[in-house]
Amino acid sequence: MPADYNGTWEMETNENFEGYMVALGIDFATRKIAKHLKQTKEIIQDGDNFKTKTLSTFRNYELDYTVGVEFEEHTKGLDNRVVKTLVTWDGDKLICVQKGEKNNRGWKHWIEGDLLHLELTCEDQVCHQVFRKK
Repeated sequence: MPADYNGTWEMETNENFEGYMVALGIDFATRKIAKHLKQTKEIIQDGDNFKTKTLSTFRNYELDYTVGVEFEEHTKGLDNRVVKTLVTWDGDKLICVQKGEKNNRGWKHWIEGDLLHLELTCEDQVCHQVFRKK
């Protein structure tokens, strides 16, 4: 049985978010606002089916997916691109590959105790975010 990601998770740390946003081509003004935001993640997991919400006072982003099923993702409100997204399990880690205009784009989620880790990659930039279960 894979890890249980269900719950509400509040951001504790956000390392190199600026570098990640630059790699995505996000404009200066948006980057300056976004890097100061504390995000909350709401995750509903039913086996391999996920409904996720990333919430902040600036923008919200929702993503629903099934592990192992590739889909077209519209990153509206983020960098406004269309990517082919595939999320797979690697043990208890969720690994996402996003194919599109940018190289080496994706993310990894894993849980350690009451902490949810999120590693975001784009080009040569890596952002590491840590969330605590509420």
